[in-house]
Amino acid sequence: MAKGKELEARVERLEQQLGVYQRVSRLMVRELSLADTLQAVARLVQEFTGCDSCLLYLIDDDELVLCATSSPHPAEIGKVRMKNGEGLTGWVARERKLLAITSEAYRDPRFRTFSELPEDTFESFLSAPVIARNRVVGVINVQHRMPHRHTGAEMEMLTTIGEQVGCLLVLARLTPAAIEAANHVELVKTHGHIARRDELADGE
Repeated sequence: MAKGKELEARVERLEQQLGVYQRVSRLMVRELSLADTLQAVARLVQEFTGCDSCLLYLIDDDELVLCATSSPHPAEIGKVRMKNGEGLTGWVARERKLLAITSEAYRDPRFRTFSELPEDTFESFLSAPVIARNRVVGVINVQHRMPHRHTGAEMEMLTTIGEQVGCLLVLARLTPAAIEAANHVELVKTHGHIARRDELADGE
């Protein structure tokens, strides 16, 4: 009986996780501003994880800039900046690795304090890189006020959301007119020929 309930709970959690991915995908195909879309993604992550805050940073030259948050920090968006490689968030961007800290994240030697953000005092920290075309273009953070042991589902979800946001950023650079005018078949052929040439070159 206990195993049956455990299985049911696991299936329910997987369905919730899939639901988050589907909702992010729908955001990607709607004509919303990028700022509104990123805010919506942050709120979806907060809803799934039950965290107290989700912050999304994007890279601008050699800095990470706060661009979206699930919490009401409108004054800090675009103003909170850190050097790439600085703090826990910068470490994730530089190392291109998921980072999970259960408690006392503020005691980690890599941590950097931002007086503008209450998240500086939060206990747990989960962070994943935002990836676009195999490049790190940002970082997404999940934080809890109290100690929190992150589940495998939460880690997997944040990693995948980081990849989805990366795709979203690539799409955001294209206007509707450019998408309509593009010859997608030719694009597939061109990239296919390039990939085959690379494979042949590697085999020589």
